Amino acid sequence: MFRTICTARTVFGLTDRDLTVLNALISFYPNSELQDGPALIVFPSNASLAERAHGMAESTLRRHLAALVRVGVILRHDSPNGKRYAARGRDGTVTHAFGFDLRPLLHRANEFADAAEEVKQAQEALRRAREVCVLKLRDCTKLAAYGREEGLPARWDAIEDGARLCRRALRRKLGMEELADLSEELSALLQQTLAAFPPNQTQEKSGNDGQNERHYQNSKPDSFESEPCLENQEGQGEQSDERTLPLAVVVKACPDLQDYVQDPIRHWHQLVVAADMLRGMMGISPDAWDEACEIMGRDRAAIVVACMLQRMAQINSPGGYIRSLTTKARAGAFSPGPMVMALLNTTNATAA
Repeated sequence: MFRTICTARTVFGLTDRDLTVLNALISFYPNSELQDGPALIVFPSNASLAERAHGMAESTLRRHLAALVRVGVILRHDSPNGKRYAARGRDGTVTHAFGFDLRPLLHRANEFADAAEEVKQAQEALRRAREVCVLKLRDCTKLAAYGREEGLPARWDAIEDGARLCRRALRRKLGMEELADLSEELSALLQQTLAAFPPNQTQEKSGNDGQNERHYQNSKPDSFESEPCLENQEGQGEQSDERTLPLAVVVKACPDLQDYVQDPIRHWHQLVVAADMLRGMMGISPDAWDEACEIMGRDRAAIVVACMLQRMAQINSPGGYIRSLTTKARAGAFSPGPMVMALLNTTNATAA
């Protein structure tokens, strides 16, 4: 319960010093679980309480006790003479006590738990909003570097300056509204970056605006999804005409592809044909390939196979791996963009 209140402290206006005093009070409760009865009233002296509150001054202690009472986390039961003590029966059990009542911790447990859950959800939403901004910024930075390297005509200086300003903003502690504004700014910057790539080098994609800010992270060695997500999440493989991941970036990230094709891959249909041929060699069954194409779309499924080929030595079961990614794609929790960007990082690092 104490940890729950710590999580929800901002909802009730409690400070970390208030919680230090509350923790000290709870330490005088004799049991490990809250049970209604006289034992819920603890009656430490100021000196004992201050000692367990890490030597807090008594004047400060009284201020934080008043805050806890005001919020309703504890109650005060004063004796006629203002002292804190317990009266015991002949058998030694407490019959009644005067001090600080911990009963609100028991009676308001659900309220505290609900408040803590709201705080957790707000923190998670803030974390995800910030993460989306970081991912967009990384994608924009990497594509700008690639476009400049390839000599594509664009205002690369302006794009990179915009990215630097956004990166500077992310160093501050931003709220949800500020992060939403920054996300819009980064989306515009990313679209400006993508516009520099020739139309025949870009991939058509599916998805909707709500799916655009989802990505998947996995700590397993075979996973590439922990890198920034460049494109929208895939639903059922429907195609639209919005441009996202350039084909040239995919080819550069997966140079091993060229060892298995006669002509350079310049069009998406060439990549799909190559992936369809490679999947059998890699041990991916026709059913697994067809399912991936249905859920992800053929272009995206081909990107996944190309990325898997590039890291083939690190994947124990290619068939099981692509089925796992297909399952995630069905739930809207996977996009091949991060796989490509992770491999592009590796390729750039090797070249350097």
